[in-house]
Amino acid sequence: MIKGVNLSKHYDQLEVLKNVNIEINKGEIVVIVGKSGAGKSTLLHILGTLDRPTNGEVYLDGKLVSGFGDAQLSSFRNNHIGFVFQFHHLLPEFTALENVMMPSLIKKITKKESEIRAKELLDYLGLGARLSHKPSQLSGGEQQRVAVARALMNKPLVIFADEPSGNLDTQTSKELHDLFYQLNKEFNQTFVIVTHNTELAAMAHRSIQMKDGSVIS
Repeated sequence: MIKGVNLSKHYDQLEVLKNVNIEINKGEIVVIVGKSGAGKSTLLHILGTLDRPTNGEVYLDGKLVSGFGDAQLSSFRNNHIGFVFQFHHLLPEFTALENVMMPSLIKKITKKESEIRAKELLDYLGLGARLSHKPSQLSGGEQQRVAVARALMNKPLVIFADEPSGNLDTQTSKELHDLFYQLNKEFNQTFVIVTHNTELAAMAHRSIQMKDGSVIS
């Protein structure tokens, strides 16, 4: 479902990715591991269409997304891709419910339909009693679950997660990891996750190890 072909990325004279080839199947949980500076997040952002490769091609669901223009790429990203980051990036002035509704409203789904789905997701994630709470009124784990609900809002093909438990304590990290596997098992949700967390890496279907901008295993 996801394919990167001969991906490279240069910043001035710095080569961050070096001819990376990668394929990810529907329903897989794949983790990308390696030391800091290995190119993990750069690869994730290119596969997730947040950045463009200097050279190479990215295919998502059979479409050459690296060839899309900015507007087409933005629309595709909103419709088909979910993101979860280390820092949740929730909008502080909006409630949990409103934050989760955002991707659907951007997609021009009606407010009523968006609200129904957002409530269902938050309830599924154990946050049904926190709909009207703003991020500052939620724990770190609750904020990250709101971010997961937001990522799921438009029923994405894949969720890309960059160090999703990096800002959480051990128990809350475990709960988030368990949630990913529950979503994978129940809905065949595909995940591509950059992590330093060895427990999360051990739970994945497949682990891709990077070093100095290249995939080494």
